[in-house]
Amino acid sequence: MRTIKTCIFDLDGVICDTAKYHFYAWKTLADRLGIIFTHKDNERLKGVSRMESLEILLSLSDKIYTTGEKLVFAEEKNKNYVDYITKMGKDEVLPGVTEFLEYCREQGIKTALGSVSRNAETILKRLKLEPYFDAVIDGTKVVNAKPDPEVFLKGAAETGAKPEECVVFEDAFTGIQAAKAAGMPAVGIGDAKVLSNADFVIRGFEELRGEQLIARIRQF
Repeated sequence: MRTIKTCIFDLDGVICDTAKYHFYAWKTLADRLGIIFTHKDNERLKGVSRMESLEILLSLSDKIYTTGEKLVFAEEKNKNYVDYITKMGKDEVLPGVTEFLEYCREQGIKTALGSVSRNAETILKRLKLEPYFDAVIDGTKVVNAKPDPEVFLKGAAETGAKPEECVVFEDAFTGIQAAKAAGMPAVGIGDAKVLSNADFVIRGFEELRGEQLIARIRQF
């Protein structure tokens, strides 16, 4: 039976739904640049760093932009995004998340956030979830974006766990890839067809009680 010492959570789509705010922020930039950007295009940005996301967006245009222009665009998108998330409240925590974090606390299981977002600390503060996390590994602490396993390996290290003693909760295919590359089992949050590389998939944390979820993971 698997020993679980640390649960590592992605942020967007797992703890809360900030994906819509990312879309609004990118769409605002795209509209200004005269680029058609749809929800389908936005799906390609899941789990991808800001600069890589920008490159995907700009690939929808025939125009060539300089490095300087791209840096300005990235900062503009981030400002748009921050404007949205600073208005978030704890009511935007996804169903079942707080209860599962509390269960982990009761069981002595450490928790870490593993996200490429550079705004993770701000979001956790707005959601009133800071006290639930033993470590926060975000875009300010890693060099490589998912599917590179760096963010999850650092989460394990900061909580004193071996990779095989961790479990990752992710809503993106690339995030599951990163977990696997780190040698960690991965629970997908969302659509089982999209997250076919996960060990198993749940729609959300409200689907199973904490003890049921941990018991199932221990069977991997």
